[in-house]
Amino acid sequence: MSLASLIRLLALAALWGGSFLFMRVAVPHLGAIPTAVGRGLFSTLGLGAALAIMGYRPRLGRYLWPLLALGVINSGIPFLMYALAAQVLPSGYSAIFNATTPLVATVVGALVFAEGITPARVVAVLLGICGVAVLAQAGPLEISTSVLGGMAACFVATVCYAFSSFLTLKLAGANAPVDMRAAVFISQLGALLVLLPALLLHFVWHPQAVVELQAAPLLAWGNVALLGLFSTALAYVLYFRLIADEGPQKALTVTFIVPVFAVLWGWALLDESLTVAHAIGGGLIALSLWVVLRPKAR
Repeated sequence: MSLASLIRLLALAALWGGSFLFMRVAVPHLGAIPTAVGRGLFSTLGLGAALAIMGYRPRLGRYLWPLLALGVINSGIPFLMYALAAQVLPSGYSAIFNATTPLVATVVGALVFAEGITPARVVAVLLGICGVAVLAQAGPLEISTSVLGGMAACFVATVCYAFSSFLTLKLAGANAPVDMRAAVFISQLGALLVLLPALLLHFVWHPQAVVELQAAPLLAWGNVALLGLFSTALAYVLYFRLIADEGPQKALTVTFIVPVFAVLWGWALLDESLTVAHAIGGGLIALSLWVVLRPKAR
């Protein structure tokens, strides 16, 4: 992996690590569905404004609908799943479960996309999973129905990410027919389009939700804006570029680093404690990254 890709990888991990904190602040005030919709809205507007400033006009033709569908899988469903999980799981837990994405992608790649599984990749994924398992011990939760529901929501999101990483490579990779800028914007638009009906149903089932949104503090709305503009719009530009340059497997190793940043953000901003488990888990995650990213022998 080139130095530029490594910098993008770390920046992406920092942005996605912060996303779980933003959701933990916003969801209690706004609710899961409005938070997910707000994330998609700010992301779409931010990307659209950036493309307009650059004077870019995407020509998609027959790729419009595939990219909209990609947005549903890559953003719409995961946005909602992680917002639901934020109601019951600490931000570090959601990030830890998110780190299982490369393991799921390895299985999906082998079963669906005919990707080979090398021994080094298996060892790297197992090391990463051990690392996040150690991190999980830093703050164990008492298992309940709601906690299991939150874990299940995270798992659904990881399956979506695993599938979408391979689809992204086909639609917006280095030799793909669609420009990366168009892929990022249209996919976010697809996420927003699928989330808006969910918001309407939410208002029908919970009429008091409108009053709750009006009473929500500015801090909650600010966190949604940061979530959409930085942890989503900017993050997906970095993520799609990583997939195009390095492939889905290496790009997905970012999920190993996200829990580390989530813990660091919690320590810096929420005064959460750091433990030995964090150091051991972070070391295992770093080792797993080295196994995946080390130069191949010549």
